[in-house]
Amino acid sequence: MLSPELLSVLCCTVCKSGLNYLPEKNLLRCTSCGREYKIKDNIPIMIVDEKENEYER
Repeated sequence: MLSPELLSVLCCTVCKSGLNYLPEKNLLRCTSCGREYKIKDNIPIMIVDEKENEYER
């Protein structure tokens, strides 16, 4: 489970909006663009692959 302190400082790495924590799916979802970030061993994986963003250009 992620701490409330950590959740309060995290934001989407693409659009900089807030994130919703979905513990049942073990991920974070952006409140604006909907991008999802997996959580592994209680560590949010916030790296965005450049190939993922090609459609946004």
